[in-house]
Amino acid sequence: MRALTVIFVLLIALIQYPLWAGRGGWYNVFKLSKEYDATKQVNDVLIKDNNALRAEVNDLKQGTDAIEERAREELGMIKKGEIYFQVINKTDK
Repeated sequence: MRALTVIFVLLIALIQYPLWAGRGGWYNVFKLSKEYDATKQVNDVLIKDNNALRAEVNDLKQGTDAIEERAREELGMIKKGEIYFQVINKTDK
């Protein structure tokens, strides 16, 4: 009777091994779940960046306001007929 109990315990342990440590086991599922969450966070940030870039491209395609704004800010350009004023803050020391 004792040998039969030992055999059954060993069989149950062999059946349980794939569930806990096998390819589709709980540990592997937990690890893949963590990787999925990290990848999803990175993808969410990239989707947000892509949407912002897509909106900027549409602004540049549709009108001249966005182009003028970029020319003013990045290149320091002014329109014909405009007067450029540079304000310098004088700080007392």
